[in-house]
Amino acid sequence: MALSFNITAQNKFTISGYVTEKGSRETLPGVAIYSAKHNAGTTSNNYGFYSITLPADSIELTFSFVGFQPRTEKIVLKENIKLNIDISNNIELTEVEISAAQQRRISEETQMSMIEIPVQQVKDIPALLGEKDVLKVIQLMPGVQKGSEGSSGLYVRGGGPDQNLIILDDATVYNAYHLFGFFSLFNGDALKSIELTKGGFPARYGGRLSSVLEMQMKDGDKEKIHGEAGIGIISSRFTLEGPIFKKKLKNKASFLVSARRTYIDALVYPFLPKDGKAGYYFYDMNAKLNYTLSDKDRFFVSGYFGKDKFYARFEDYDFSDEIFLKWGNATSTVRWNHLFNDKLFSNASLIFCNYKLGIGYKEEYKDDNSFFKLDYSSGIRDYGFKYDFDFLPNANHFIKFGVMSTYHRFTPNAVVVKSSFEFENEKAIQAIYALESGLYIEDDYKVTKKLKVNGGVRLSHFNVKGTNYLNPEPRIAMRYMLKKDLSFKASYAMMNQYLHLLTGTGISLPTDLWVPTTKKVKPQQSQQVAMGFAKDWQEKNLTFSLEGYYKKSERILGYKEGASFLLIDDLGTTEEVKWENMVTAGQGWSYGAEFLIQKKVGKFSGWIGYTLSWTQLQFDSLNFGKKYYARYDRRHDFSIVAIYKINDHITLSGTWVYGTGNAITLPVAEYEAIPHNPIENNTPGFNEYNYFISDYGDKNSFRMAAYHRMDIGIQFHKKLKRCERTFELSFYNLYNRQNPFFYFVGTSDSNYNQRVLKQISLFPIIPSVSWTYKF
Repeated sequence: MALSFNITAQNKFTISGYVTEKGSRETLPGVAIYSAKHNAGTTSNNYGFYSITLPADSIELTFSFVGFQPRTEKIVLKENIKLNIDISNNIELTEVEISAAQQRRISEETQMSMIEIPVQQVKDIPALLGEKDVLKVIQLMPGVQKGSEGSSGLYVRGGGPDQNLIILDDATVYNAYHLFGFFSLFNGDALKSIELTKGGFPARYGGRLSSVLEMQMKDGDKEKIHGEAGIGIISSRFTLEGPIFKKKLKNKASFLVSARRTYIDALVYPFLPKDGKAGYYFYDMNAKLNYTLSDKDRFFVSGYFGKDKFYARFEDYDFSDEIFLKWGNATSTVRWNHLFNDKLFSNASLIFCNYKLGIGYKEEYKDDNSFFKLDYSSGIRDYGFKYDFDFLPNANHFIKFGVMSTYHRFTPNAVVVKSSFEFENEKAIQAIYALESGLYIEDDYKVTKKLKVNGGVRLSHFNVKGTNYLNPEPRIAMRYMLKKDLSFKASYAMMNQYLHLLTGTGISLPTDLWVPTTKKVKPQQSQQVAMGFAKDWQEKNLTFSLEGYYKKSERILGYKEGASFLLIDDLGTTEEVKWENMVTAGQGWSYGAEFLIQKKVGKFSGWIGYTLSWTQLQFDSLNFGKKYYARYDRRHDFSIVAIYKINDHITLSGTWVYGTGNAITLPVAEYEAIPHNPIENNTPGFNEYNYFISDYGDKNSFRMAAYHRMDIGIQFHKKLKRCERTFELSFYNLYNRQNPFFYFVGTSDSNYNQRVLKQISLFPIIPSVSWTYKF
């Protein structure tokens, strides 16, 4: 009998299944599954699947997730068990109840430099004009800087906006902004999870140097139909989700539709003059279908569609002018989850992405019917395939491996000019095709009780016009437990980037161009080292992290001095990819330290973040080859975010941010010059109008004034019979700080001959109101 018991005790069995939200059956990623008796745990993957292998025994398995009520299951483990678990979303839990259970602890995780933001916090934080913005919330995190006042651009650990891989349901989003960068295109009502990785990248990620922002859309409620509608100052939104043929399909299928549109154009149209009309609008829509084919197979179809358009029309008695600027994104993903067995999970994805920019101008003369017309377009279109696997052989290993390939079609610039005048030309630059592929494997391996290592490698490949690039990218991250709730972490990652964004400004605009690596333009590469400490205070639901990092980047691209994205100066040229001659490659350095203390749940939640950083660039053809500070270099960056739920009916929120001013180039002196060629009577030295020459000195040698502001908001919730109503009042820039948007040199108001520096500010104190209805 004793021998039989010992043999049985050595056997190990697997518990696996899906974790879902009770009441909607929405799958939950990142749920912590933990056995205290065996000091073993795992987390659910992006599709809610988990697997944990433990010795045969009587065990208690705890499932916990931020904002959800923990659930503990008692199990007699003597065979493999399939266990699907639903947990309750209960945001009214007291802090004592939340603290009573084992929560997911950052001190135990191998991954560092990663931030998770609950979607509900995004909705609670006050925002510009009441528009809840995922990217603006991420800007409040340490290591992330904004481009300029009000913009949603992300500059992560010194990297440019093109160095961020933005993923929505496996699809890459190339331009993530509405309203010329002031709002992002992500509608929080449609999102399930938001995760930002700033360093120590796992091998499954590739293609960018600075960060990975991965967002997942909701799958849709499988139990009941419900929705949410919101009305704000500049836009309205609507979301509807629910089961499809609930009785016939037995809660196996569901849908989600979420849409948003501005009405700025409709509001200002009546006030415009009759001889001139102008307007701007944007819209976006998210949609998703999912179907559970069987216990082992699930099928998803999701998509995003959005567009921005600015237009202006002017008409006189003898001529008319028309101009437009439009850009838009479209993505779609088809995914198939398959469970080979209780330890091997797979996901196959077919992906389509399309980003397109169009600029147009037309001038017509009524007397002779003559005209001039210019159309400019640029864009990138992708067809991609991914096949990812999760393999969990035992409680000490979590192995991920997979392959991806993307077929890119670039149109860096295409110009068409038509005219009834003598000058007439038409030119369309041919598209550039490229194939980008990757193969990876990684293992999150628990070496000892204290040491855990995530090691992996990614092999990236890029082919364009017969030129091939093949680069191995090693990755490693580790954590060592110093105490039960305190760990030391370190990571190293090499990244290669084969796509480049050409920008001539410090903010992300639709006129920025995506171009590929070519034989002449080499891929960008970065190496990043980071180390730090992570600590959990479970009794207070607080997490703390302190990290230092150093990143070196090679072959980063920028425009040469005086270069432009709109290549129409010489339409007669036969050069196919003229943009290659207008760029220069250089290198960059970024290093610093980041501090974050965060509370995600409870009546009082929020975070305090601080970043101390340096970012420098060097190009042989710029600034006489000398190093200079990047525009987005920011020595100090500080943020406080607080959300307080007074009761079920009132929520208070506020943010305060402070940051060192951006580095910009301004003239340091001006000289009056006499033209070499006299303009009248060929009289030497005669000059009716002298002109001024500016001396700009070193590049980015001037600092803008420090940026700081405070936002506050209050929400009033009221539950009615069939719906819940929320009224929100918020104030952006509460104390009316005049933050600089840009500077220019002008003349003094009192002395015309005196040159002075003047500042333009965009946003004073701005109140906003919004109404939201859940039904």
